[in-house]
Amino acid sequence: MLPQSASSGCWGWHRREASRDSGRRRGLPHPVLIGGACACPWQFCGTWVWILVAATSVSFPLLQGWVMYVSLTSSLISLVMVPGVHPHCSLALQDSLYHGATAILYMSAAVLQANATVRSESGPNLPLYYHLNSAASLFAFITTFLYILHAFSIYYQ
Repeated sequence: MLPQSASSGCWGWHRREASRDSGRRRGLPHPVLIGGACACPWQFCGTWVWILVAATSVSFPLLQGWVMYVSLTSSLISLVMVPGVHPHCSLALQDSLYHGATAILYMSAAVLQANATVRSESGPNLPLYYHLNSAASLFAFITTFLYILHAFSIYYQ
């Protein structure tokens, strides 16, 4: 196994050594580093949530404002999160806690976006905003699932 400083990838994820018993890697694949930034699936889906909500007229500012706040804030924190924020806590535990907390926030945002989608069934620009809100709801639930999946895959290594 590599030393902790050399094994950390994006946000301190530890590279998983191939299991000697099965010869396979366990857990989710590592995020890909592109130019120093992580191209993670949850960031990609979260960005689409923000783009799709921003493309609507934001008819329900309280609901959709929270959705945009969660998606933008979690993307920005993910980009600037550095390993070793708390010296007495392991990097894997920090990563798991961050993704678990973000999954809870994204679940609340996904439910609020679904509520905004149902409310946008009637009104001006019906087909366009309804389809954009539906897609944003779908991506919000997918992002929630990806955050939960990643939090548990890091925790159960």
